[in-house]
Amino acid sequence: MWSQCFALMVFALELTFLVMPLVLRADSKGAWCYDSQDPKCGPSHWKEIAPACGGPAQSPINIDLHLVQRDPTLGPFVFHGYDSAPPGPWTLENDGHTVLLHVDTGPQSRLELQGAGLPLPAYRALQLHFHWGGPGRAGSEHSLDGQRRPMEMHVVHMNTRYRSMTEARGHPDGLAVLAVLLAEKDSDNANFSALVSGLKNVSAHGVSVDLASTFPLASLLPGASGLSRYYRYSGSLTTPGCDPAVLWTVFEDAVPIGRAQVAQFQTVPRAGPPGSHPAPLTENFRPQQPLGGRRVSASPGASVRAAAPPLAPTLARVRGALLGLGFSLWLRQGA
Repeated sequence: MWSQCFALMVFALELTFLVMPLVLRADSKGAWCYDSQDPKCGPSHWKEIAPACGGPAQSPINIDLHLVQRDPTLGPFVFHGYDSAPPGPWTLENDGHTVLLHVDTGPQSRLELQGAGLPLPAYRALQLHFHWGGPGRAGSEHSLDGQRRPMEMHVVHMNTRYRSMTEARGHPDGLAVLAVLLAEKDSDNANFSALVSGLKNVSAHGVSVDLASTFPLASLLPGASGLSRYYRYSGSLTTPGCDPAVLWTVFEDAVPIGRAQVAQFQTVPRAGPPGSHPAPLTENFRPQQPLGGRRVSASPGASVRAAAPPLAPTLARVRGALLGLGFSLWLRQGA
């Protein structure tokens, strides 16, 4: 009997050591935030819980239009199911860090993306979410020539070659994200009305609600001509674990959104300590990351800024003569 009890105690102890690291990892994965929530768990500390956050090929970035390289293979997108309202239902969620609209409802949704230089076979839309600033402040993650916008929308797609999000995050072609910069206007954009009206129903961290109706996803993207103007680079998720598994598409043309609609996002409650008074979520964007040796490509229709032109031959000769004269005078003074 004693030997059986001892064996049970040993087994329980082994089980404790097996389970405890899993619990710690699960807790640490959730222990991140933005500086606006608490600088102690802000972006500068993300690498402590997700090492990839301190690695190369990170996002977001500033796209310098003097450095982008035009790529003729970045042709038009081919959208499947984006022009009609899918059967749904779609779920709107407040995860404490952003507002997510889950649009993947299984095989019947068929919201897929192809073309535009993306690897085959296709990418399936999973969710879209938003990043925003505080009142009167920019909140987009990406910028074009240093210009940021009040908000940015990310439409997240997974390569259909992979069976799960976990598997896709382990491959450099696992995810494709469409980044849409949102420009603030005086009047509301009716295409965002259904989504914005649902914000009042996710008034606490962890709350989710089904939207009353779905809508064509294409209505939230740039217009037909704007879809041909975009930039492409390889990067990462902009939240922990920062997996370098994203093919980014950043559209040049911003989509309008109403000033009052932006203000509604800025009232969404953020995650906070248990029992604390819910404060509004603002400034939920990651600081921009170094480009490193990565290439940013421009579609044939996108803007590219010319580099500073070289000096004209005559001006170059005059400059050389002046430099030579200065050097001769210096030699004479030295003698």
